[in-house]
Amino acid sequence: MLAKDIMTTAVVTVPQDNSVEEAINLMLDHNVSALPVIDADGKLSGLISEGDLMQRVGAQDVQRRSWWLELLSGNQETATEFVKSRSQRIADVMTKNIVSVDEETPVGVIARLLEKHRIKRVPVVRDGEVTGIVSRSNLLHALARIDAAVLPTPSEDDRVLRKRLQEALAEVPGAQVNLINFTVDDGEVAIWGVAESDFHENAIRVAVENVPGIGAIEMNVGRWPAMSYGI
Repeated sequence: MLAKDIMTTAVVTVPQDNSVEEAINLMLDHNVSALPVIDADGKLSGLISEGDLMQRVGAQDVQRRSWWLELLSGNQETATEFVKSRSQRIADVMTKNIVSVDEETPVGVIARLLEKHRIKRVPVVRDGEVTGIVSRSNLLHALARIDAAVLPTPSEDDRVLRKRLQEALAEVPGAQVNLINFTVDDGEVAIWGVAESDFHENAIRVAVENVPGIGAIEMNVGRWPAMSYGI
């Protein structure tokens, strides 16, 4: 099983020249805790997360001597901290040295990367452009669908169905598709995520049922709290 078989494809990105406030509003609007950052060419350049924003709050709460005195002392680390905690540009605040994978990366490799780097998610890229995200929850959803010790490799038919499902879910009115994940195994679909209401969940179910070739459908969809974070 590869990254492309389990990744979330409805990824919300933000340009690196946007403001931090715009990034925060995007996180709140889409109920996510991190955003891949892209440059002017649409290539992945970093990641801005709750952790980056919380560091700003912490840095401003710490009582320290005047910033300008520390800057004049020539301390490069201090200058970096100043920029990261005070700048309003995403490019200055984001995490730049991020771990990413391509669509053909095996799930086992991704799991080891998350563990090694103590991170919650990895962007999936193709020629430098973001095509998806694999998070810990994506991995857990995939594991929940199997009993064998070795992750199976989906058939080409399942991968075709997965693409059709992505297209179908993107057309569901009002659904936050970036908060919906699914796996396809021999034509059977398991769906996880959150929906705002019963109406949205039913709309998701109907969209899936209308995809030709779909067999049994397992719905594991909760409700979307007003203040919570997704992947």
